[in-house]
Amino acid sequence: MAVPGASDSIDEATFDQILEMDEDQKEREFSKSIVYDFFTQAESTFGKMNANLEQKDFKMLSELGHFLKGSSATLGLTKVKDSCEKIQHFGNRKDEAGNKTISDDEALSKLRTTIEQAKQEFYDVEKVLKRFYHDEP
Repeated sequence: MAVPGASDSIDEATFDQILEMDEDQKEREFSKSIVYDFFTQAESTFGKMNANLEQKDFKMLSELGHFLKGSSATLGLTKVKDSCEKIQHFGNRKDEAGNKTISDDEALSKLRTTIEQAKQEFYDVEKVLKRFYHDEP
């Protein structure tokens, strides 16, 4: 089942697997609870990322990126997952592919940009999913 407006931000096959677990295809209580738990988790994680960015805690930023990458991948949120993977690499002071070592200053700059990008991608997909669950016009 395609999520209207999701385009390339949600992997349909992955999200369909979550939807298949709903007992009631109309109410969708199970999948909705998973998705809304993710919304709460993502908001909290982005807050922690901002705090750790100010403290220049690269290790924690990498861990937070890794954490949110896994959660977003489970739901098929491809753009958020990809950005979080980059955050994980930049937190390890590596380039976006995780191969080449970069300076602290370059890592911080890339982290700032990529965290903001991930937040925007999250807000975009959150709107789409809230509409899907009929919680937003």
